[in-house]
Amino acid sequence: MYESAKPCFYGTGRRKKSVARVRVYPGTGAITVNGKTVDEYFGLETLKLIVNQPLDVTANAGKFDIVATVTGGGLSGQAGAIRHGMARALVLADEANKAALKAAGFLTRDPRMKERKKYGLKAARRASQFSKR
Repeated sequence: MYESAKPCFYGTGRRKKSVARVRVYPGTGAITVNGKTVDEYFGLETLKLIVNQPLDVTANAGKFDIVATVTGGGLSGQAGAIRHGMARALVLADEANKAALKAAGFLTRDPRMKERKKYGLKAARRASQFSKR
């Protein structure tokens, strides 16, 4: 099995169609997403806030370096997947983090998915509009 030079904690996060593989290393607080900084990858401040939430709740901001690889979905789903994976990895790093992360709801997988398209309709619930005569 592969052993890294630095000790790391691993967590997988999922949200909608997004899957994030998150590695947490002891460090200075740098967050890297798909080879870019979190500021370059996520343009909106709300998405950056979502990614940083597990560190803020556990008071670990600036103590860990985060390296995330995320695929699928849109930016909002990817941010949620990174948050979920980061929370799981922080629990492995220190079991004392579990109570705060669980109370904030970051360890729970959000089951909401896109509703499938139905036959006879244009989308999941959208029907074609008919004019009255």
